[in-house]
Amino acid sequence: MHWLTTATALAAVLGAAALVQPPDATATPPVAVEQRAEAGEPAGAEKPEAAPDAEAADYPLECGGGETEVVDRGSADLDADGRPETAAVVRCAAGMGTPPHGVYVLGSASGGGAPRVLETLVDPAEKMNVTDFAVDDGGTISATLLGYSGPDVPRCCPDLERKVEWHWRDGKFRLTALPVPGSV
Repeated sequence: MHWLTTATALAAVLGAAALVQPPDATATPPVAVEQRAEAGEPAGAEKPEAAPDAEAADYPLECGGGETEVVDRGSADLDADGRPETAAVVRCAAGMGTPPHGVYVLGSASGGGAPRVLETLVDPAEKMNVTDFAVDDGGTISATLLGYSGPDVPRCCPDLERKVEWHWRDGKFRLTALPVPGSV
């Protein structure tokens, strides 16, 4: 019975994570080769664009006057638009404790400004921690999400764990929860 309750709670948290996004999150459409040529760039002389710098971004994270900390990051062309994006695991810097993580997808800002958050994959308000974070060249973001089955569980010791992946489909990132080990 305990496992059924745990699985139900984790499914609810993962479902909420898939639906919660900042209201201004949009993916930028690719710039066509013809547009680059019109801008005076030779068609054959394209140089690869650098991935957004996770340290330079401004994250929608309330840290009570403290700093944000990038815990992990990975870059690849996540939305198949020909330009690299960066996925970053971020939390409020803390001397002690385990502050919740956020997972954000960053895109380059036009005009060379700070990278901008395109999408929030895990909101820190969900009070989850992220481990085993990876971004592969095929555009898959994978992680293990650690959570809590209730408010009485100490924040040091998450009692829920689920491996997940995000893939770009139909204009947005889609969350896939991987099977629980030992399940059929």
